Amino acid sequence: MTNIAICGANGKMGKNIYECISTRDDCKVVGGIDIFTQQYADFPIVDEPAKLPVKPDVIIDFSNPASLDKLLEYCLSTGTAVVVASTGYSDEQIAQIKAAAQQIPVFFTFNMSLGINLLVSLAKKATEVLGGQFDIEIVEKHHNRKIDAPSGTAIMLANAINETLDNSMHYVYDRHSRRQKREKNEIGMHSIRGGTIVGEHDIIFAGHDEVITLSHSAGSRMVFAEGAVNAAVFLNGKGAGLYDMSQMV
Repeated sequence: MTNIAICGANGKMGKNIYECISTRDDCKVVGGIDIFTQQYADFPIVDEPAKLPVKPDVIIDFSNPASLDKLLEYCLSTGTAVVVASTGYSDEQIAQIKAAAQQIPVFFTFNMSLGINLLVSLAKKATEVLGGQFDIEIVEKHHNRKIDAPSGTAIMLANAINETLDNSMHYVYDRHSRRQKREKNEIGMHSIRGGTIVGEHDIIFAGHDEVITLSHSAGSRMVFAEGAVNAAVFLNGKGAGLYDMSQMV
Protein backbone atom coordinates (compact mmCIF):
# COMPACT_ATOMS: atom_id res chain seq x y z
CA MET A 1 0.00 0.00 0.00
CA THR A 2 1.34 3.41 -1.00
CA ASN A 3 0.37 6.29 1.29
CA ILE A 4 0.03 9.47 -0.77
CA ALA A 5 -0.30 13.16 0.05
CA ILE A 6 -1.68 15.50 -2.62
CA CYS A 7 -0.08 18.94 -2.96
CA GLY A 8 -2.73 21.17 -4.53
CA ALA A 9 -5.45 19.00 -3.00
CA ASN A 10 -8.26 21.50 -3.49
CA GLY A 11 -7.46 22.24 -7.11
CA LYS A 12 -9.14 20.53 -10.04
CA MET A 13 -6.23 18.17 -10.59
CA GLY A 14 -5.94 17.47 -6.87
CA LYS A 15 -9.55 16.35 -6.76
CA ASN A 16 -9.09 14.28 -9.92
CA ILE A 17 -6.14 12.55 -8.24
CA TYR A 18 -8.23 11.82 -5.15
CA GLU A 19 -11.02 10.44 -7.34
CA CYS A 20 -8.54 8.20 -9.14
CA ILE A 21 -6.97 6.92 -5.91
CA SER A 22 -10.38 6.23 -4.36
CA THR A 23 -11.01 3.55 -7.02
CA ARG A 24 -7.76 1.67 -6.34
CA ASP A 25 -6.67 -0.76 -3.64
CA ASP A 26 -2.89 -0.30 -3.96
CA CYS A 27 -2.75 3.25 -2.60
CA LYS A 28 -4.62 5.71 -0.41
CA VAL A 29 -4.62 9.43 0.39
CA VAL A 30 -3.35 10.22 3.89
CA GLY A 31 -3.10 14.00 3.60
CA GLY A 32 -3.45 17.06 1.43
CA ILE A 33 -1.59 20.35 1.08
CA ASP A 34 -3.30 23.51 -0.18
CA ILE A 35 -3.56 27.17 0.77
CA PHE A 36 -7.31 26.48 0.89
CA THR A 37 -7.68 23.92 3.68
CA GLN A 38 -11.37 23.08 3.27
CA GLN A 39 -11.75 19.32 3.75
CA TYR A 40 -13.86 17.36 1.26
CA ALA A 41 -12.89 13.76 2.03
CA ASP A 42 -11.56 11.60 4.85
CA PHE A 43 -8.06 13.08 4.95
CA PRO A 44 -6.75 16.31 6.51
CA ILE A 45 -5.68 19.26 4.35
CA VAL A 46 -2.99 21.60 5.69
CA ASP A 47 -1.52 24.77 4.21
CA GLU A 48 2.11 23.62 4.07
CA PRO A 49 3.93 20.25 3.97
CA ALA A 50 5.52 20.63 7.43
CA LYS A 51 2.04 20.51 9.00
CA LEU A 52 1.13 17.08 7.59
CA PRO A 53 0.06 14.98 10.60
CA VAL A 54 1.54 11.77 9.12
CA LYS A 55 4.48 11.24 6.79
CA PRO A 56 3.34 9.94 3.39
CA ASP A 57 5.34 7.54 1.26
CA VAL A 58 4.98 9.83 -1.75
CA ILE A 59 3.70 13.35 -2.40
CA ILE A 60 2.04 14.09 -5.74
CA ASP A 61 2.46 17.78 -6.56
CA PHE A 62 -0.10 19.28 -8.91
CA SER A 63 -0.08 22.75 -7.41
CA ASN A 64 2.00 25.73 -8.51
CA PRO A 65 5.71 26.46 -9.02
CA ALA A 66 5.51 28.81 -6.03
CA SER A 67 5.06 25.76 -3.78
CA LEU A 68 8.31 24.11 -4.84
CA ASP A 69 10.68 25.45 -2.17
CA LYS A 70 8.65 24.31 0.84
CA LEU A 71 7.75 21.04 -0.86
CA LEU A 72 11.36 20.08 -1.58
CA GLU A 73 12.45 21.28 1.86
CA TYR A 74 9.96 18.89 3.48
CA CYS A 75 10.78 15.97 1.18
CA LEU A 76 14.53 16.37 1.68
CA SER A 77 14.23 16.64 5.45
CA THR A 78 11.95 13.59 5.75
CA GLY A 79 13.23 11.45 2.86
CA THR A 80 9.81 11.53 1.20
CA ALA A 81 9.53 10.64 -2.48
CA VAL A 82 7.82 13.19 -4.72
CA VAL A 83 6.04 13.17 -8.07
CA VAL A 84 6.50 16.65 -9.55
CA ALA A 85 3.62 17.13 -11.99
CA SER A 86 3.10 20.90 -12.07
CA THR A 87 4.22 22.99 -15.05
CA GLY A 88 5.67 26.45 -15.56
CA TYR A 89 8.94 25.91 -13.71
CA SER A 90 11.89 28.21 -14.38
CA ASP A 91 15.28 26.79 -15.37
CA GLU A 92 16.49 27.47 -11.82
CA GLN A 93 13.58 25.50 -10.34
CA ILE A 94 14.20 22.58 -12.70
CA ALA A 95 17.81 22.61 -11.48
CA GLN A 96 16.46 22.47 -7.90
CA ILE A 97 14.32 19.45 -8.76
CA LYS A 98 17.27 17.64 -10.33
CA ALA A 99 19.51 18.47 -7.36
CA ALA A 100 16.90 17.07 -4.94
CA ALA A 101 16.89 13.81 -6.93
CA GLN A 102 20.45 13.20 -5.78
CA GLN A 103 19.08 12.64 -2.26
CA ILE A 104 15.48 11.43 -2.67
CA PRO A 105 13.36 9.66 -5.32
CA VAL A 106 11.88 12.26 -7.70
CA PHE A 107 9.54 11.54 -10.61
CA PHE A 108 9.58 14.52 -12.96
CA THR A 109 8.00 14.92 -16.36
CA PHE A 110 6.21 17.76 -18.14
CA ASN A 111 3.24 15.52 -18.87
CA MET A 112 1.84 12.52 -17.00
CA SER A 113 -0.13 11.10 -19.93
CA LEU A 114 1.02 7.75 -21.31
CA GLY A 115 -0.15 8.87 -24.76
CA ILE A 116 1.98 12.02 -24.68
CA ASN A 117 5.05 10.03 -23.71
CA LEU A 118 4.36 7.70 -26.63
CA LEU A 119 4.11 10.84 -28.79
CA VAL A 120 7.60 11.80 -27.62
CA SER A 121 8.95 8.45 -28.82
CA LEU A 122 7.16 8.79 -32.16
CA ALA A 123 8.48 12.34 -32.56
CA LYS A 124 12.04 11.14 -32.03
CA LYS A 125 11.61 8.39 -34.61
CA ALA A 126 10.03 10.77 -37.13
CA THR A 127 12.84 13.27 -36.56
CA GLU A 128 15.46 10.60 -37.25
CA VAL A 129 13.83 9.96 -40.62
CA LEU A 130 12.58 13.42 -41.59
CA GLY A 131 14.41 16.00 -39.52
CA GLY A 132 17.03 17.04 -42.02
CA GLN A 133 14.54 17.61 -44.84
CA PHE A 134 11.34 18.77 -43.12
CA ASP A 135 10.51 21.94 -41.19
CA ILE A 136 9.21 21.23 -37.70
CA GLU A 137 6.46 23.20 -35.95
CA ILE A 138 4.66 22.48 -32.67
CA VAL A 139 1.14 23.75 -31.92
CA GLU A 140 -0.36 23.40 -28.47
CA LYS A 141 -3.90 24.27 -27.33
CA HIS A 142 -5.14 24.63 -23.77
CA HIS A 143 -8.00 26.15 -21.76
CA ASN A 144 -8.23 29.88 -21.18
CA ARG A 145 -7.09 29.65 -17.54
CA LYS A 146 -3.66 28.18 -18.28
CA ILE A 147 -0.96 30.69 -17.37
CA ASP A 148 2.28 29.40 -18.89
CA ALA A 149 2.95 29.38 -22.63
CA PRO A 150 4.20 27.45 -24.41
CA SER A 151 3.09 24.46 -22.37
CA GLY A 152 5.61 22.32 -20.55
CA THR A 153 4.58 19.45 -22.80
CA ALA A 154 5.36 21.46 -25.95
CA ILE A 155 8.80 22.23 -24.52
CA MET A 156 9.28 18.54 -23.69
CA LEU A 157 8.40 17.60 -27.27
CA ALA A 158 10.71 20.25 -28.70
CA ASN A 159 13.56 19.17 -26.43
CA ALA A 160 13.15 15.53 -27.48
CA ILE A 161 13.26 16.52 -31.15
CA ASN A 162 16.23 18.82 -30.59
CA GLU A 163 18.19 16.14 -28.74
CA THR A 164 17.64 13.81 -31.71
CA LEU A 165 19.18 16.52 -33.92
CA ASP A 166 22.22 16.95 -31.63
CA ASN A 167 20.73 20.12 -30.12
CA SER A 168 21.31 21.99 -33.37
CA MET A 169 17.91 23.72 -33.37
CA HIS A 170 16.66 26.88 -31.73
CA TYR A 171 13.07 27.72 -30.77
CA VAL A 172 11.00 30.53 -32.27
CA TYR A 173 7.95 31.58 -30.24
CA ASP A 174 6.66 34.66 -32.02
CA ARG A 175 6.78 35.05 -35.79
CA HIS A 176 4.90 38.33 -35.57
CA SER A 177 8.11 39.99 -34.43
CA ARG A 178 10.27 38.33 -37.10
CA ARG A 179 9.92 39.67 -40.64
CA GLN A 180 12.22 37.18 -42.33
CA LYS A 181 12.15 33.78 -43.97
CA ARG A 182 12.04 30.72 -41.79
CA GLU A 183 15.46 29.29 -40.98
CA LYS A 184 16.13 25.57 -41.38
CA ASN A 185 17.46 25.14 -37.84
CA GLU A 186 14.40 26.36 -35.97
CA ILE A 187 11.43 24.74 -34.31
CA GLY A 188 8.35 26.93 -34.25
CA MET A 189 6.27 26.90 -31.05
CA HIS A 190 2.67 28.17 -31.12
CA SER A 191 0.22 28.49 -28.23
CA ILE A 192 -3.58 28.71 -28.38
CA ARG A 193 -5.69 29.46 -25.30
CA GLY A 194 -9.46 29.19 -25.24
CA GLY A 195 -12.53 27.65 -23.66
CA THR A 196 -12.10 24.42 -21.75
CA ILE A 197 -9.57 22.66 -23.98
CA VAL A 198 -7.87 20.12 -21.74
CA GLY A 199 -4.77 19.76 -23.88
CA GLU A 200 -3.95 19.21 -27.55
CA HIS A 201 -0.51 18.95 -29.12
CA ASP A 202 0.41 18.71 -32.81
CA ILE A 203 3.90 18.18 -34.20
CA ILE A 204 3.98 19.21 -37.85
CA PHE A 205 6.72 17.95 -40.17
CA ALA A 206 6.36 20.09 -43.31
CA GLY A 207 8.35 19.01 -46.33
CA HIS A 208 8.27 19.53 -50.09
CA ASP A 209 4.71 18.74 -51.25
CA GLU A 210 3.87 16.67 -48.14
CA VAL A 211 3.03 17.23 -44.49
CA ILE A 212 3.10 14.69 -41.66
CA THR A 213 1.36 15.56 -38.38
CA LEU A 214 1.65 13.68 -35.08
CA SER A 215 -1.17 14.57 -32.68
CA HIS A 216 -2.38 13.93 -29.16
CA SER A 217 -5.62 15.14 -27.61
CA ALA A 218 -6.61 14.73 -23.96
CA GLY A 219 -10.35 14.34 -23.38
CA SER A 220 -10.20 14.94 -19.64
CA ARG A 221 -7.77 15.66 -16.83
CA MET A 222 -8.17 12.10 -15.56
CA VAL A 223 -5.49 10.87 -17.98
CA PHE A 224 -2.98 13.06 -16.14
CA ALA A 225 -4.31 12.03 -12.72
CA GLU A 226 -4.02 8.33 -13.54
CA GLY A 227 -0.48 8.83 -14.79
CA ALA A 228 0.52 10.69 -11.64
CA VAL A 229 -0.95 8.02 -9.36
CA ASN A 230 0.79 5.28 -11.34
CA ALA A 231 4.02 7.25 -10.97
CA ALA A 232 3.54 7.51 -7.19
CA VAL A 233 2.98 3.78 -6.80
CA PHE A 234 6.00 3.12 -9.03
CA LEU A 235 8.18 5.52 -7.01
CA ASN A 236 7.37 4.04 -3.60
CA GLY A 237 10.40 2.17 -2.31
CA LYS A 238 12.76 3.40 -5.03
CA GLY A 239 16.18 4.77 -4.21
CA ALA A 240 17.25 8.35 -4.75
CA GLY A 241 17.26 9.39 -8.38
CA LEU A 242 15.43 11.21 -11.13
CA TYR A 243 12.71 9.09 -12.71
CA ASP A 244 10.36 9.72 -15.61
CA MET A 245 7.77 7.96 -17.73
CA SER A 246 10.37 6.08 -19.79
CA GLN A 247 11.39 4.02 -16.75
CA MET A 248 7.82 3.39 -15.66
CA VAL A 249 6.58 2.06 -19.01
